[in-house]
Amino acid sequence: MSLTVLMNAGPWLSVPPPGYGGIENVVATLVPELRRLGVRVVLATVDSSSLPVDEKFSVFQDGQFHALQRPYNQVCGISQAHLNGVVRLLHSRDDIDLVHDHVEAVGLATLAAMGPDAPPALHTLHWDLAKHPALYGNLDGGDRVRVNGVSAAQLARAPQALRDHSVGHVHLSTPLAVDAHRRPPVDKGDYVIILGRINPGKGQDLGARLARRVGVPLVLAGPVGPYHRPEDLAAAGDEARQNPDVRFFHDEVAPHVDGDLVRWVGTVAGQERDDLLAGARASLFPLRWEEPGGTAVVESLAVGTPVVATARGCLPELIEHGRTGLLTTDEDELGDLLLAASVLEPGECRHEAAARFTPAMMAQRYVQLYDRVRQLTAARRLQPV
Repeated sequence: MSLTVLMNAGPWLSVPPPGYGGIENVVATLVPELRRLGVRVVLATVDSSSLPVDEKFSVFQDGQFHALQRPYNQVCGISQAHLNGVVRLLHSRDDIDLVHDHVEAVGLATLAAMGPDAPPALHTLHWDLAKHPALYGNLDGGDRVRVNGVSAAQLARAPQALRDHSVGHVHLSTPLAVDAHRRPPVDKGDYVIILGRINPGKGQDLGARLARRVGVPLVLAGPVGPYHRPEDLAAAGDEARQNPDVRFFHDEVAPHVDGDLVRWVGTVAGQERDDLLAGARASLFPLRWEEPGGTAVVESLAVGTPVVATARGCLPELIEHGRTGLLTTDEDELGDLLLAASVLEPGECRHEAAARFTPAMMAQRYVQLYDRVRQLTAARRLQPV
């Protein structure tokens, strides 16, 4: 395949990230498979990224995620500085066949503003599409810029202007899904786990209350704002409460964390995370928002851990109720489902992951979308004026 793609991961975290980093983990999963398919990848990231690529471009030495807690007028130029560098790079060369962008809002806006002579672009929507109504409700990507979702449910909730630019959705994947059906079973513990960034939408406070009510041990694994370990958050002091996720943790979650029935272990990564997830009787997703992609969901299936979740967003697309998980629209029922999850067969979860959520499948789907975007752009450019 003769195709050069500029993969724009953004300036916030290195690729792969040091622990939690949803979008950066997606990029780290996708790029090696694209390169196996013959796609040449130019990665726009930070210089500390270690993912093997054909070329790397950066404006910042290290990830700028730590700056996100600062006031807007101190942080608003970071994405723009990165995108300014990307635009200059695109203007300086003619071998980029397509831009695959992952930078929220400003990536899409910048690419759409570049004009008809810029390369075709695909912008992946990783987040809640209600966040930027003025942008998404009035998007004009011209002849070149298209978007894709990470689930059908996400796109179904998108503004019409955004859906008009859509070329479909691609479910997220995980390297853990490769040969997951061949992985031997592991002994399950008595605990359940909520894996992910701690914030109101993920519902860790509800999960903690449910766990205490039914007497099931709960492990909360994920960062609070920019703080990856309990000791880091403790050392930050009262100033950390300027971050809304930190306030949520202190006010709504921490009162339930007793170090015994409910534990917060901070960010876990690598084999430690995989082992913790595989040993859980269930993964809990007490969602208060329409989850768009669900990386942690497919990771849970890949290690043979059934999912108990609120049936919101992409969850009904990823989970087969009664086989790979238990879904409900009633928050109060989640506690009872935690007790019932032990009857589900871990092997069914691993088989589902191996059949649907491998990186190779995601890469093949994206190559199809790249071809579609380029065809649409070429067709428009051939139309008579």
